[in-house]
Amino acid sequence: MIMADKKKLESILQELNAHHATLVAVSKTKPIAEIKEAYGYGQKIFGENYVQELTEKYEQLPKDIRWHFIGHLQSNKVKFIAPFVSLIQSVDSFKLLKEINKEAKKNNRIIDCLLQVHIAEEETKFGFSFPECEHVLNSEEIKSLENISIKGFMGMATFTENENQIRKEFHSLKVFFDSMKSFLLPSSDFPLLSMGMTSDYKIALQEGSSMVRIGSAIFGERGATDSQMKAE
Repeated sequence: MIMADKKKLESILQELNAHHATLVAVSKTKPIAEIKEAYGYGQKIFGENYVQELTEKYEQLPKDIRWHFIGHLQSNKVKFIAPFVSLIQSVDSFKLLKEINKEAKKNNRIIDCLLQVHIAEEETKFGFSFPECEHVLNSEEIKSLENISIKGFMGMATFTENENQIRKEFHSLKVFFDSMKSFLLPSSDFPLLSMGMTSDYKIALQEGSSMVRIGSAIFGERGATDSQMKAE
């Protein structure tokens, strides 16, 4: 079995520390043993894409793990992760925000969220446009959602080898993030810009990311099984 790479994890953390950025270890499709090993090395934040897989892992792993949901989230599945999820990074509609708020209230919690912003050229990527994000943050209705806290933005660049394009897309989100951060009071309540994965996190850090989502560089490559794909 390929286990978590301690040296690679330590190297990435050292790199992120220089940029004051946080690592989310993407553990989707990874077995419990590998996550436990990374946890044993000191990693406490893990990201999952599938609701069923996340709930199963939550039950089996230490309760001081901070679980981030980073995949496309269907409204009817929010209830399964609302009791424990630390951060939902992939909020891509106002409907979803309202559902998260409803389920957070049932659990007597305030759930932290990131608005997913569509910056890539691929049409398959989910997310708000810049104007839609601005509208959400300025809306009166958002003030009524007392059981969520929007902490920033998440974005995924186009899957391409063109580094200039990737850099341009990350830069555009950082500029927008800074403009929204300066508008909001207090701006300290809007601290997170989640950009960058294994293939492009170095560019994301250069462009101002404060959080990166890295899986294969730590755990190695592993494809999702049919059952895991169907779970979501």
